[in-house]
Amino acid sequence: MKKGFYLVMAAQALSSVADNALLIAAIALIGDLQGPDWMAPMMKWWFALSYVALAAFVGAFADSYPKGKVMFCTNAIKIMGCLLMFCYRDFGLQTSGELVLVFCAYTLVGIGAAAYSPAKYGIITEMLPPDMLVKGNSWIEGLTVLSIIVGTVLGGVLVNPHVSSSLLSHPHIHHLVQTRAEAAILPIGVVYLLAAICTLLIPRTMVSYPKQETHPWRLIRTFRGYVRILWHDKLGQVSLAVTTLFWGAGATLQFIVIEWGARHLGYRLDQASILMGVAAVGTVIGSVVAGRVPLRRALSVLPVGIAMGLVVLLMPLVKATWAVYCLLLLIGGLSGFFVVPMNALLQHRGHVLLSAGHSIAVQNFNEQLNILLMLAIYSLMLWLNMPINLIIVIFGLLVAALMLVFMRWNQRNHRADPTLYNKIGQYGHGQALH
Repeated sequence: MKKGFYLVMAAQALSSVADNALLIAAIALIGDLQGPDWMAPMMKWWFALSYVALAAFVGAFADSYPKGKVMFCTNAIKIMGCLLMFCYRDFGLQTSGELVLVFCAYTLVGIGAAAYSPAKYGIITEMLPPDMLVKGNSWIEGLTVLSIIVGTVLGGVLVNPHVSSSLLSHPHIHHLVQTRAEAAILPIGVVYLLAAICTLLIPRTMVSYPKQETHPWRLIRTFRGYVRILWHDKLGQVSLAVTTLFWGAGATLQFIVIEWGARHLGYRLDQASILMGVAAVGTVIGSVVAGRVPLRRALSVLPVGIAMGLVVLLMPLVKATWAVYCLLLLIGGLSGFFVVPMNALLQHRGHVLLSAGHSIAVQNFNEQLNILLMLAIYSLMLWLNMPINLIIVIFGLLVAALMLVFMRWNQRNHRADPTLYNKIGQYGHGQALH
C-alpha cells in the first residue's frame, strides 16, 4: 500500500468518526428540544437526500481536481454544518425553529459528505491496481465501520449525563458551552479539523481525466447515461443492487437498534449507541475476513446476505446482555463479509466502464435513494406506532427475500453469458465512454 493510501484512510476515519458522533449529538439535541420520535430518522433522510440531489454533479467535481483537494473542500462544508448546529441557540428562534435549524445543519453536513464520497472512493481506484481493490476496500470499509463504532460510542459518551456535567463545568470549556448539545458538538468539530489536516497531506496521484462538463442540464443528462451503463452491465447490476440494499438496510438498522434498545431493552440513548457500536465491531471483523476473498470470487459471498436477513429475525427473542451483544456481532460480521467483495467488484466495473468519480457518484445515487426509501418507510411505521419487534421482523424478511432474488438474478446472467467471469479483473477505464 502506498503512503498516500494511509493518509486517505486517516482522513476518512476521522471524518466518519465526526459524522457519526454528530448524528448521536443531533438525536440528543432533538430529544432535548422535545422533538417527535420520527424526527431522528427523517434527519438522516435529509442527509441522504443530499447524495441523491447532487449525484449528477459531484462525480464531475471529483474528477476535475486532485481528489485530496476535493476531500479538503468538502470536509470544510461539514465543518460549517457542525458549526451551524453548535450555534443553534444564537439565532433567537422558537423551539420549532431550532429543530428546523438542526435539520438544516445536518443537511449541510450531508452535502459535504455527498461531495466527499466520490473523491474518497475514487482515489482508491487511482492508487491501487485491480488485484488490490478487495484488499484496499477491506481496509477502507473496515476502518470506516471502525470509525462508525468510535463515532457512535464517542457521541454516546459525550451526551452521557455525567460526561456532559463534567464538560460543562470544565474551566477551559464552560465559557464556550452552556448546554449538553454544545458540550458534545465542540469536540466533534475538533475531529473534523483533524480530518481536514490529513486531506491536505494526501499526494496527487497524477491520474487525469478529460475536461468535465459544467452545464447543469447536460451533466444531468450525462449522469443518467452513466446510471444506465452501470445498470445494464451484467456484473455491475448485481453488485450495484446488493450494495444499494446493504446501505439502505444499514442506515435503517442504525435507528432500529436505537429504538429497539429503548423499547425492548429499556436503554437510554447513550446506552443504545453502544449497541450500534457492537454491531459495527462485527462489521469490522467481517470486513477484515472478507479481505481474503479474491476479486474473481466476489459473487460467491451472496448467500451470506440471505443469512444476515434471517439472523436479524432473532432480535425480538433476546434480552440478556450477552445474547444481545453476540447477536449484534453476528449481524455485523455477516454484513461486513458480504458487502466488501461486492463493493470492490462494483468499484472495479465502474472504473473499467466509466471513471473513478462518476462510477462512485452513480453508486452513491442508488444507495442513498434506497436509504431515502427505507428510512421513509421506517419513519412511517413509527408514525403508525407499530411495535418495534414487528418492524424488525418485516425488515429481516425483506433483506433475506431481496438477497435471494439477487442470487437468482446473478445465476441467470452467468447462464446467459458464460464469459462474464473473465471480465472480472480487467485493466483500463472509461471503456463504455469511447
